[in-house]
Amino acid sequence: MTSSPRTPNNPGGPAEPPYADRVYRSTAALISGVLVLLLAAWIGGDALVRGEGRTPWAAVAGLLFAVPLVVAFTLRPAVFANDDRLRIRNPFRTITLPWGAVEGVRAGYSSEVFAGGTKYQLWAVPVSLRQRKRVARQQARRATDDPYGRTSATADVTDARSRRAPADQTVDDLREQAERCASRPTAQGEPVVRWAYGIIAPCVVGAIALAVLFATA
Repeated sequence: MTSSPRTPNNPGGPAEPPYADRVYRSTAALISGVLVLLLAAWIGGDALVRGEGRTPWAAVAGLLFAVPLVVAFTLRPAVFANDDRLRIRNPFRTITLPWGAVEGVRAGYSSEVFAGGTKYQLWAVPVSLRQRKRVARQQARRATDDPYGRTSATADVTDARSRRAPADQTVDDLREQAERCASRPTAQGEPVVRWAYGIIAPCVVGAIALAVLFATA
């Protein structure tokens, strides 16, 4: 979704910001999260309808504990980037980093961003060593097929993104955007970290309820 920016030639334009967030998420995590939630709903619903004695209460407490965790680690993680800031939505925290505060972005065994002397992981951009190995094999195969690199400039540009693992390419994009936008006046400020109490609170309540049920069984 895009909006029309307000420009000098369009002083009466809308007041929306002249940029849109680019969103990075893990498709595999989203699919697995939906499947696990469907399974939990099936098992929990069956326990609620057919269970006897303490079983329905245990099902409620278990769902209250498990469902937020599944959402936190599968559906919730996302990275939002625009020209002013990087917003990282991890399982239990949301970190907002103005580009001027970002010191670096890298992908080792995990995707990470550094700001204010602190390292923050990008849960929504998982690093896959298998994908890296597959890309390395493809590059080796290309080198074997054409040892002198006799390819056209158009082919090189078109195929450039396929020569990087998805996580590495995403980190490259974020690093390039950080370098490009760090000097913007609207991209200055300090990192802001907010805890996801909407995820944490029901997990704690569910855990306490399960502990009470097991202790009094």
